Parts: sequence; C-alpha cells; structure tokens
Amino acid sequence: MGKHKKVDIKKRRRKLIKEKKKELKLKTSKFEKKSSKTLDIRLEKETNLYWIRAITGLLSALIGRLIFGLIGWYLFIWMLIWWLLFPFIVSFIILKYKYDKEEWNWKNIILPGIGIFFFLFMITGIFIHTILRFIPEFSSVIDFFI
Repeated sequence: MGKHKKVDIKKRRRKLIKEKKKELKLKTSKFEKKSSKTLDIRLEKETNLYWIRAITGLLSALIGRLIFGLIGWYLFIWMLIWWLLFPFIVSFIILKYKYDKEEWNWKNIILPGIGIFFFLFMITGIFIHTILRFIPEFSSVIDFFI
C-alpha cells in the first residue's frame, strides 16, 4: 500500500481564512474609495449650501427689516422668497453645480440649511424689530445711515 501524506487541517484552514480576509479587504477598500469620493463631493456641496443659507438668513432679515422696513405678512413673503428661490440661484447660476440626472432631486437643493436659515432669520428679524420699535434712539441713528 502507498504512503499517506499527513495533512494538517487546522493549518490549511487558517491559511484559507487569511486569504479570504485579504480578498475581502481589497474588495471593500476598492468599493469604499469609489463611494466615498462621490459622497465627499455631495457633502462638500451640501456644506457650501448650508453656510450660504446661514448667511442668507441673516442678511435677508437685515435687508428686509432695515432697508425695506417690512413687517408682518410682507416680511413672511420676503422670507419665503429667499427660502425657496435663492438656493436654486446659488446652485445653478453662482456656484454652477452639475447634478446627475439620476440622482438629482429638488430636495437636494432646498433641504441643506433650512433650520439655520429660519433660526438666523427669526433671531435677526426679532432683534432688529425690537431695537427699532422700542428704542427710538436706534431708529433715528439707522434712519441717518439709510
């Protein structure tokens, strides 16, 4: 009869497990690099839109209340115009972002920074209105500059 070669099953199994782990690491690293690049681009766009919305909320309240003197429903309509229209102007005309037709959605433009826009608009609008309404010295100083 022939000689049988003794095979260590534990060693062979460990070797196969190590090879499978290496293959999985290579596959996941390739997949992560590809997806993270598109994710990073999208997050960078959303971050830019977020901070632009923050500045827009602050400035639109200042301009609407100080320069145009808007109060009540007029100020509300002013806020809605800046909230709904200005992000599209920023995305397509000023920053000239290119969106994929499959991934594009109007919510991608409207949603980033809604909270900060409202917060800064309301805080700034209330602060300016309070100063102009209840402290007459400031209103005369502001009228001087306008």
